[in-house]
Amino acid sequence: MDVSRARASLRGWGGVATMAVLCALALAFVLLLPRTTQQQEPDRGGRRVATGTQAAADGCDDGDVHQRTLAPSGADGPTIDAIKARTGAKRKLVVGVDQNSYRWGYRNPNTEGAELEGFDIDLVHRIAEDILGDPDAVQFKAIPTSQRIPAIQNGRVDMVVRTMTITCDRLQQVAFSAPYFKTGQQVLAPKSSTITGYDGSLAHKKVCTAAGSTAYAKLDADRKTGRLPASTDIAATVPNQLDCLVRLQLGEADAVVTDGALAASQAAQDPTVELKGEAFTTEYYGVAMKKGATDLVRRVNRVLVDYRAHGWQTSYDTWLSATLGKDPSASKPPAPQYLSSS
Repeated sequence: MDVSRARASLRGWGGVATMAVLCALALAFVLLLPRTTQQQEPDRGGRRVATGTQAAADGCDDGDVHQRTLAPSGADGPTIDAIKARTGAKRKLVVGVDQNSYRWGYRNPNTEGAELEGFDIDLVHRIAEDILGDPDAVQFKAIPTSQRIPAIQNGRVDMVVRTMTITCDRLQQVAFSAPYFKTGQQVLAPKSSTITGYDGSLAHKKVCTAAGSTAYAKLDADRKTGRLPASTDIAATVPNQLDCLVRLQLGEADAVVTDGALAASQAAQDPTVELKGEAFTTEYYGVAMKKGATDLVRRVNRVLVDYRAHGWQTSYDTWLSATLGKDPSASKPPAPQYLSSS
């Protein structure tokens, strides 16, 4: 692939449009599952755990989502048993990821076979190694931003590791691990723009977000309450967040609102754009799984305990330090506080 030629057609980065189009997937409609509560703590001495789910998000506040996950356990259960029972080439962990978020989950055209790389991809390999004993025992499925929850609910994937923010609303639809990254929403716009941040400078501007994202939910709520100018046009939503950068480059949008961690990576890809203003929310990424997959949630949380101590920093240095800075303290989530047994 001639990368320099491909990039020449769109402000030096035409490959963005190609990747964004190729990764679009048609998935089934959302199936809302009933909310249930956790049954019991795992039997730490035995191999199996009781089935159950995270507590319902009733009374939940997005500021305490890091406290709404199950205690770590290495015990197997029905979900993990089913994964291990797969035979032959199908004996893999099936994971929904992004394939065009630079340094998070993206296909590197400079590697043989355009291998998937990034911070999220490193975590997937660690989980696969723990469950199946092989870091490469993974089937990656590219999932659009707007289809992350349906992919889990419909059983197309075992989990989603795709810069997915834990929210109270999502906790009613899927289960989450403990947080593995801290970020916040920010504005991305051309360097020449008069936009200064998430403020009145967005009046009469077209702002692009991904459908089903926390960015869109925030803009919609703030425009209704008056924090965001009523004249701000937020109608432009796209299946994949990266599509917003393409619209910005084509002049079809004036700004993009997305997680600051993603925005920083996009600014690194295109020198004509930059972050405007400070982050205006606090959010946490988590691994999303199906409600009822209690044993899998607990296993992932056990992996994260070790990963935070041995692996997280190395992955950050490899993929994110160039865009977010060498000091990772602002990106490390607080220590999780696990749900107690009922």
